[in-house]
Amino acid sequence: MMFTGLVEKMGSVARLEVAGPGVRLVVTDAEFDDAEIGESVAVNGCCLTVVETTGGDLHFEAGTETLRRTNLGRLATGDSVNLERAVRSGSRLGGHFVSGHVDTVAHVKQRSDEEDWSTFWFELPAEWTRHMASKGSITVDGVSLTLVDVDLDCFSVALIPHTLQATTLGRRRPGDQVNIETDILAKYVESYLQHQQD
Repeated sequence: MMFTGLVEKMGSVARLEVAGPGVRLVVTDAEFDDAEIGESVAVNGCCLTVVETTGGDLHFEAGTETLRRTNLGRLATGDSVNLERAVRSGSRLGGHFVSGHVDTVAHVKQRSDEEDWSTFWFELPAEWTRHMASKGSITVDGVSLTLVDVDLDCFSVALIPHTLQATTLGRRRPGDQVNIETDILAKYVESYLQHQQD
């Protein structure tokens, strides 16, 4: 299962229901007419399975691990979420390879707006910046972005007006929590190098 980090649309949280140790997340305004039960959809960059469809609503279930490691556990009714369906064979790959497996969460450290453009700095555990490089790829709340600067425990991205309008990132403010998935290729390179040293 793979995504590209190109958000198809924003949905809205209709309700959250306790379901065993996790929750059932119902997203409205999704309007994926061809969505099927069992299909994978990235919700704020987190790969979830469609367990039910009712009209334009998509129902997902998220367990305790998902709620703990992502910002999905902080969602409330009315919150907007980024949505992307998994890539189909033969589709264009417009962003970069995204697995939908969130590595960690980061916090908006600073936002600098210049007319309709914005530069964001995100703060996160230092262990994750080793998978980042300036001009490399990063996924923030399911959005494929290009890294500008990378420091020990933070990184920056520059957002164009379209991204700010078409995704939840335009609504993010300092202190907000976002899901982060680092470049999957960087993870494989790191794993390879570690095995070479063993």
